[in-house]
Amino acid sequence: QVQLVESGGGSVQAGGSLTLSCVASGDTYSAVWMAWFRQAPGTDREGVASISTDARTRYGDSVKGRFTISRDNAKNTVYLQMNSLKPEDTATYYCAASQITTYWYALSPSWYNFWGQGTQVIVSS
Repeated sequence: QVQLVESGGGSVQAGGSLTLSCVASGDTYSAVWMAWFRQAPGTDREGVASISTDARTRYGDSVKGRFTISRDNAKNTVYLQMNSLKPEDTATYYCAASQITTYWYALSPSWYNFWGQGTQVIVSS
């Protein structure tokens, strides 16, 4: 089992920045891929960004060029730097980990079996 705890959410004005953190504990060797997903009310969970233990990354089209995912394997922590935030980025952001996904499915929530509780991000216009 992998336990994931997110932090760093909050409220920010459009154009601002936030950094989310996710600390993994437990069987962290299972966290081959770690990712951030988000979900706004009434919408499906969307893949935002993902990163493997060897630092391969994938980004959702809506955040490319604005968000950066990074990972500190020694600290079992993944970060999401969010710049140029827009009101449409408002959502609950979830950290997830997967032992089984591959690069091509690294933004698909169904391939992740460990999830955090989520942290809310609100971007006001």
